[in-house]
Amino acid sequence: MSQFADVILPLPLYKYFTYRIPDDMRSCLQQGSRVVVPFGRKKYYTAIVAYLHDLAPVGYETKEIISLLDDKPVLRRPQLRFWEWIAEYYLCSVGDVYKAALPSGLKLESETTVTLNGEYEESEEVRLKDRELILLDTLSRNGKMSLSELERETGLKNILPVVRGLLEKEALFVSEQIKNNYKPKTEVYVRMSFPPEEKDLLKEVFDKVKSAKKQEVLLLSYLDLSCFMRKGMYREVSRKDLLERSAVSVSILNAMIAKGIFVKYKKEVSRFASLSVRLQDIAELSEVQKRAYEQITDSFRTHDVTLLHGVTSSGKTEIYIHLIKQVVDAGRQVLYLVPEIALTTQLTTRLQRVFGDKLIIYHSKFSDNERVEIWNNLLNEKKTGIILGVRSSIFLPFRDLGLVIVDEEHENSYKQYDPAPRYHARNAAVVLASMHGAKTLLGTATPSIETYYNARQGKYGLVELLSRFEELELPLVEIADVKELRRKRRMSGNFSPVLIDNASQALKQGEQVILFQNRRGFAPLVECKECAWIPKCEHCDVSLTYHKRFNQLTCHYCGYTYEIPRVCPACGQPTIEIKGYGTERIEEDVQEYFPGYEAARMDLDTTRSRNSYEQIISDFEQQKTRILVGTQMVTKGLDFDHVSVVGILNADTMMNYPDFRAHERAYQMMAQVAGRAGRKNHRGTVVLQTSEPNHPLIRQVMDNDYEGMYKTQLSERKQFSYPPFFRLIYIYMKHKDEQILNSLSIQYARTLREVFGERVLGPDNPPVARVQSLYIRKIVLKVEVNASMIRVKEILRKVYENMLTDGRFKSLILYYDVDPM
Repeated sequence: MSQFADVILPLPLYKYFTYRIPDDMRSCLQQGSRVVVPFGRKKYYTAIVAYLHDLAPVGYETKEIISLLDDKPVLRRPQLRFWEWIAEYYLCSVGDVYKAALPSGLKLESETTVTLNGEYEESEEVRLKDRELILLDTLSRNGKMSLSELERETGLKNILPVVRGLLEKEALFVSEQIKNNYKPKTEVYVRMSFPPEEKDLLKEVFDKVKSAKKQEVLLLSYLDLSCFMRKGMYREVSRKDLLERSAVSVSILNAMIAKGIFVKYKKEVSRFASLSVRLQDIAELSEVQKRAYEQITDSFRTHDVTLLHGVTSSGKTEIYIHLIKQVVDAGRQVLYLVPEIALTTQLTTRLQRVFGDKLIIYHSKFSDNERVEIWNNLLNEKKTGIILGVRSSIFLPFRDLGLVIVDEEHENSYKQYDPAPRYHARNAAVVLASMHGAKTLLGTATPSIETYYNARQGKYGLVELLSRFEELELPLVEIADVKELRRKRRMSGNFSPVLIDNASQALKQGEQVILFQNRRGFAPLVECKECAWIPKCEHCDVSLTYHKRFNQLTCHYCGYTYEIPRVCPACGQPTIEIKGYGTERIEEDVQEYFPGYEAARMDLDTTRSRNSYEQIISDFEQQKTRILVGTQMVTKGLDFDHVSVVGILNADTMMNYPDFRAHERAYQMMAQVAGRAGRKNHRGTVVLQTSEPNHPLIRQVMDNDYEGMYKTQLSERKQFSYPPFFRLIYIYMKHKDEQILNSLSIQYARTLREVFGERVLGPDNPPVARVQSLYIRKIVLKVEVNASMIRVKEILRKVYENMLTDGRFKSLILYYDVDPM
């Protein structure tokens, strides 16, 4: 039996730490088990056992594992190997991956607690204050308490200075107490005070309640719900169900408990309501869909990854459902990834009708306790067949994946930006599937350049579905030249005449309209007319966005808010004006130009709560709202039957962003939002407002010419060494002192050039060069796609360690972004 365990700590540490295994744990400790270990002077962490062995570490004394938290490991094969791959490829630590992967409720934390010093005596010289006496009195009654518990129990606010004073007087001791965040959900259940076998006692019970009609009703309701009289058919009854069935108050039940008729008890229950959806047969595929389905099945015989390139509204989801059924019927699991929570909302009912309780949903709006429950259910249950979720779902403990579907694979929402690991869920899902021996299907109407290139090169299989379901026509794209319209004074606010005409006609005919503006807030710019002063964030190098609903200026990078000045602080004149427009402004304009029609807005500001997505989408599906205003959230595969007009209000900002992917992204967003038009009834119309009507990209969107966009972008990327021909690694450096940052970033880039040569570009200022009072510099490293990431990581580590000889480097924040989006 092994004597030592290498463990992963939830910290950004680039190596495993070895602990001694106590004798009583040696027979039960397994790889993937959770253990509590000491780390540092007074801290305790929940660690994951990575490896068991007999090699004592060299250079430090091994501490002993304190306790084992579970009977069974919380990780399944091959999760640990997958974590290590993510850490290796995305240049971060396995501890970073552990922090991202496991719900917080499965990570115990060390919480500071205080204990009364029983030997402390108040001296004549140092008298205790009232607040200190209250605190000591509370501790004497309760023993060891956390600071949050003390604050709650005493009712005192800001107790930290009081605690610090008592610690200095040695009236208190600090101790460490392990706190478990996860609390199972419990419900109160009710049962008879005697077993069903002794049903002869029921006569006495009825005698007790015959003069109390409500108690009699409650008793009869219980007998009905529990099937108490049928031997072997006894069912547990919750207090909630019993009170609902009998329509009596809880005081009636309490009276019956006091009489000894009922007994109440607590029971652990699931946080997820059981499904009451009536199962339906799987829908038949059309001839075109059937052909695509067969091509995918054939492609999977020779390729692990296949791209389904299907135009919007071609019926890709129905093909997915048939593929899912095939895998689930074989007893394996399916991971169905979508880029936005909004899409899980639309797909849930559709999948539940076919697969019932074999489906679970997982996303960030769930509480931590709900995420823990899903994790535990996947570990312990075998019936779950389909997991529908957003990017974090790749970390769940799958039993046996047979298929991974990445819907809207081009979406940059699959990329995690902060904190580490800065992974891309699409690429990571491909690796995860291969570790399970599963196949991966990537689906989209507008593939990413890299994915389409891999498919055209034969690395991935390629299946194309180029006609809409039931032969619906692609929407007609009309161009509105806003520059010319403004010159002729024909623009009505932010809407062109062609957009107003088309939208008004659609609304009169009972149809719906989507307006796309890829900027939230009321206006992106506030400016002084007199001196051109623009308010900027104190902590970031960005201008502030005006939010009319809160009547404040907000920084979209750090979240800081500011009051709008009444007079310009630069020139003192009352000439502050609002320029530009965001979704909030468009929502207000809609009420002016389309009065009488309900509108809704879908952006980050309106979808912060858990149920906000569901409510907005449900209201639009049921036509309670007729106009939907939104940011790129509305472009991501949403399916509405009655949308006939889509307005793209400002194509220029998307095309002119300083990024090599700008034209690809602009095409994808415009094509995707255009695809929401004319879904089932008739051909839709897309009004595209731009100042550059003759731009090649605008023509490609008009003609639905993905191939033309792909060839143009591929040619440029080959010429300038961008993906898919080279892999990009962005190296970000942050420091509060701009001069130190400039010096260190130049020095660091010079050292990198000694190894990588011309593959290193920079350092440069990113578009936003200061966030949260930290200055930022970016170095770009371009490496060939066939280069070993393990070797690249080794070189970057050595360069970093060599730089540490400069003491200033230790205060620098440095991190890597591999395959940035």
